[in-house]
Amino acid sequence: MTKNEKNGARAYIYTRVSTVMQVDGFSLEAQKRRIEEYATYQHMKVVGMYSDEGTSGKNIEGRPQFQQMLEDIKSGKDGVKFVLVFKLSRFGRNAADTLFSLQTMQDFGVNLISVDDKLDSSTDVGKVMISIMSSMAEMERDNIHAQTMAGRRQKARMGGWNGGFAPYGYKLINGHLTVEEEEAKVVRMIFDL
Repeated sequence: MTKNEKNGARAYIYTRVSTVMQVDGFSLEAQKRRIEEYATYQHMKVVGMYSDEGTSGKNIEGRPQFQQMLEDIKSGKDGVKFVLVFKLSRFGRNAADTLFSLQTMQDFGVNLISVDDKLDSSTDVGKVMISIMSSMAEMERDNIHAQTMAGRRQKARMGGWNGGFAPYGYKLINGHLTVEEEEAKVVRMIFDL
């Protein structure tokens, strides 16, 4: 689709961050700002914004705003022709889910544009690239998970605590569990009884 065909087209914006992406600088506000710049440049009319904060892109479960956006597309509520995202990985990090969601949208005449990736599902090349990149996003998610788990295992091997509250009888000091003597007395008494 050319710029002229996008002129005046109605669009939704979808943004998503996980806690990792917030740290890496892809805040909801930064995504929204970049997408709005694109929409303005293309003379598109943004008629709705959906945002899931602190949620994984693994699947659409647990992403209520994403699910609401799909329902609004199915109902024809705002007559949109496009969903705009900052990066394809914000739309989803599971290839099957991403392609299923995209197909659902296209069944109702709505295409996806990934602004930063320069992908547009209304073109044949865009469809192929979305298929490839959604698989890569899933692989990246799996790698992030594997690296995180390896880091946690290494931290545990070194005596570090991997999160949450310290168990009763311990206190957390500089990331390590140390015995809390007053509480430890109670634990020892329970054990002895």
